[in-house]
Amino acid sequence: MDWTSILGLIGCFAACFAAASTGAVFKPGGWYDGLTKPSWNPPNWLFPIAWSVLYLMIGFAGWLVWKADGFGLALGVWSLQLVLNALWSALFFGVRRLGVALAEAVALWASILACVILFAPISTTASWLMVPYLAWVSFAVVLNLAMWRLNPGPHPLITMAEIKEPPGSARRREARAAEASQRTQ
Repeated sequence: MDWTSILGLIGCFAACFAAASTGAVFKPGGWYDGLTKPSWNPPNWLFPIAWSVLYLMIGFAGWLVWKADGFGLALGVWSLQLVLNALWSALFFGVRRLGVALAEAVALWASILACVILFAPISTTASWLMVPYLAWVSFAVVLNLAMWRLNPGPHPLITMAEIKEPPGSARRREARAAEASQRTQ
């Protein structure tokens, strides 16, 4: 593999990492924990594992298309789906607009489907690498819809304190507040 190819692969993975980083900024936290969820909602520990595998597949698929076709329509749509992917976390966990996030997730789903279709004549491997992502986002759209119906808004915007809060600290703070409340009663 030559240096150009290696740099292309690093670039595709860096783009995926940039999209994934919005999930680190707009974390689920206590607000999400307090939402009513359907009984078939996956456990929280599954999401980072699933997304890590998917981002590797998405990055590799983009690299295969770039190697075979350069930066054309297919890679443009690949880039668009990464932007939409990054935007969803901001809409759902940041501004907490479940209905808007749902509409955006449908657009994300359509862009992933477009990638599968556009990638097929360029690289069947790249096309197939996007199929698990399409399946996961299909599930995510249905989950987003269920949560939107179960939790009618409005929901408060995320605060800077919540963005800076270490994972799990919201639960500990809420538990301490509940204990203090019980002691005073």
